[in-house]
Amino acid sequence: MPKFSVIVPVYNVEKYIKKCLDSIFNQSFKDFEVIVINDGTKDNSMDIVKKYDVKIIEQENKGLSEARNAGVKKATGDYIIFIDSDDYIENDLFKEINKSLDNNPDIVRYQAKLIKDDSTISYNEEAFSGLTGVLAFEKMSKYHYVEPACLYAIKREYYEKNKYSFKKGMYHEDFGLLPLIIFKSNIVNSINYCGYCYVERCGSIMTTKDYDKITKKVNDVFNHYISLTNSVKDINVDKRYFNSFLASSLIFKVTELNTKDYRVFKKKLKKEKVFDNLLNDTFKRKVKNCLLKISPKMYYKFIK
Repeated sequence: MPKFSVIVPVYNVEKYIKKCLDSIFNQSFKDFEVIVINDGTKDNSMDIVKKYDVKIIEQENKGLSEARNAGVKKATGDYIIFIDSDDYIENDLFKEINKSLDNNPDIVRYQAKLIKDDSTISYNEEAFSGLTGVLAFEKMSKYHYVEPACLYAIKREYYEKNKYSFKKGMYHEDFGLLPLIIFKSNIVNSINYCGYCYVERCGSIMTTKDYDKITKKVNDVFNHYISLTNSVKDINVDKRYFNSFLASSLIFKVTELNTKDYRVFKKKLKKEKVFDNLLNDTFKRKVKNCLLKISPKMYYKFIK
């Protein structure tokens, strides 16, 4: 049984997949398996993939969520690691994660670099060890990136026991699952090794300017918000940071809508009492929340 199962969905990434797989197979820590899901790719990506020692799952195009879910079902490693096929990792990432497993954590977080054009921005957050999910979320809710699945090694036993899965047919599938995985964990570690290289490329789902896709993304984030807040209602722990993070993410997402749709959705947020979930325990936060209730677009444009 390998230590890590590395899950890599593939769809039309022939320009990037070689660098991604090279970065995995060049790891200084070698105890891992690689599972590649061919999500109905239409280019030559799989011709490149077949040159590597990987398990291949073939499926028609179903999207990232179902590709990841299929990969998890075939995983045999102690921990699951998700890597997007247009990104890559630093050579010692698996070694650094492995050094953080002595206390048998449910998840281990590592840090990211944003690769954009010719610039690189590293995000080095505070390391910690052995926190409950509730306390870990309180710390991590202040980080630049919180919910990307590619920044966590997740114990497979914990993942399967809770029957976690990415929601099918929805955008922002990471937002719909990772906050819950973090929050419900018994033991969370975070290492400050900046080992994941996130490549921001034009034309990706996250950078689309297609307004129909933008509206679907906003609606999907809203549905994730409802599902996640409902999923923790009966858990008797401090949910303030969890709910505030979800509310803040949704409110910010709504600002991507055009004026007409934005006004409609703003009323929807008030009806669902989304603004009431924002942390309100300091003077600064109280001022911020008042401004957000008046106009999220105005706040993020001129204040944030």
